[in-house]
Amino acid sequence: MIGKQALLLAYYGDDFTGSTDALEFLSRAGVNTILFIEPPTQEKLANYKEVQAIGVAGASRAMPPSVMERELFEAFTALKMLGAPHVHYKVCSTFDSSPTIGSIGKAADVGKQVFNAAFIPLLVAAPALGRYCVFGNLFARMGIGSQGEIYRLDRHPSMSRHPVTPMEEGDLRLHIAKQTTQRIELMDILTIKFKKELAYEKLQQYIDKGSPIVLFDALYVDQLLPIAQLMDDFADVAKPLFSIGSSGIEMALGEYWKEKGLTREKKNWEAAGRARSMLVVSGSCSPVTAEQINFALEHGFVEVAISAIATASSVNGGVALQYYVEQIVGLIQKGHAVIAHSSLGSHDPRIEETYHVLSEQGLTDEEIRAKTALLYGEILGLIALGVAEEIHLQRLVIAGGDTSSFVARTMGIEAVEMIAPVSPGAPLCKAYAPESVVNGIEVNFKGGQVGSKDYFITVLEGKTS
Repeated sequence: MIGKQALLLAYYGDDFTGSTDALEFLSRAGVNTILFIEPPTQEKLANYKEVQAIGVAGASRAMPPSVMERELFEAFTALKMLGAPHVHYKVCSTFDSSPTIGSIGKAADVGKQVFNAAFIPLLVAAPALGRYCVFGNLFARMGIGSQGEIYRLDRHPSMSRHPVTPMEEGDLRLHIAKQTTQRIELMDILTIKFKKELAYEKLQQYIDKGSPIVLFDALYVDQLLPIAQLMDDFADVAKPLFSIGSSGIEMALGEYWKEKGLTREKKNWEAAGRARSMLVVSGSCSPVTAEQINFALEHGFVEVAISAIATASSVNGGVALQYYVEQIVGLIQKGHAVIAHSSLGSHDPRIEETYHVLSEQGLTDEEIRAKTALLYGEILGLIALGVAEEIHLQRLVIAGGDTSSFVARTMGIEAVEMIAPVSPGAPLCKAYAPESVVNGIEVNFKGGQVGSKDYFITVLEGKTS
């Protein structure tokens, strides 16, 4: 029996927004969780009291496989040493990946090498977020925390046209088979609905054929609990179970641990209240984010359009950055909430401009995708840091899954902890940044698909979800 003080789970998120998604669902379940930028040592972990789960906000979603392999081998090895029975590779619930960028198959290969588990559970469905997996096919609502239409992923208006990892196949078995040679089996929705014994029997048959990846269907929230029970039976401190999936894994395990009495009493989350000052930095290309920005501008926000490639290409790049900082500072001092963005949707001409400039430097498409996320993230991070150095910035929103990790790293953030719910999958957090002016700032990380159209207004007002 695992005690309440033991570490229940360690996870690595392939970007920052997805990592805070997992942080929220663990925290809501009563699991005391801290999200770090780098895998913590035991000494660093000792600075955070009574922690039951830890996450690492990575950036592998924007990496080519060769870079992922080095990054993930070190990260998984470090997480294995922390002594948690579960180690989870957290991916976006829209399964953003390809053979050349953010390869989930590569993560599975590294995980198999490090953990050598009997099987790798793959759970992508997250019904609470509008993500459903049926007979291996993934369906997603348009927008998280909204009432948008539900589409099979290869017909999704946003994900099928994603500028970096467009989803061209809705069957996750076929999609991931392009990224790994490991065998992929399916625990379908009908098996999950039947008795636990049948699911165990089928799983054992899969395992007997040789250490597969096993994809789990889920359509309803109550189907997550039996999946968690099955996973936990294969997890041990001496031999951690390595899993891959969305925050559906945190939802499932959190509920299971609560039933077993391993979690703490749930907090009564209080609304954060209206921010005295707020800045949004957005590197998102999502049409959902673009709609949210436009809605916010119609309701009192002001915008600063950032030309990241022009700033980076300029010999006076520092001057350009300072110009943006001074512009934003002036607007905030006048009482405005400000949105600084590098694009407004996937058809923004600045995206094509960035691609053209980088391709002229001789970079491949794969290198351009990775470079773009790094470039946008660093510039937006430097702008946010510059603003925080000039004025007291109470609340910062970082939008964009591919760029968010780089923004956080550039700002010197070491870890974050949830302080209030805002929208499903995107909590308001407190930033720990011991060597930075942003230490203690309220920060919110928003993925491209997260939230209804009034998202930024909700965060400004500090309302709870």
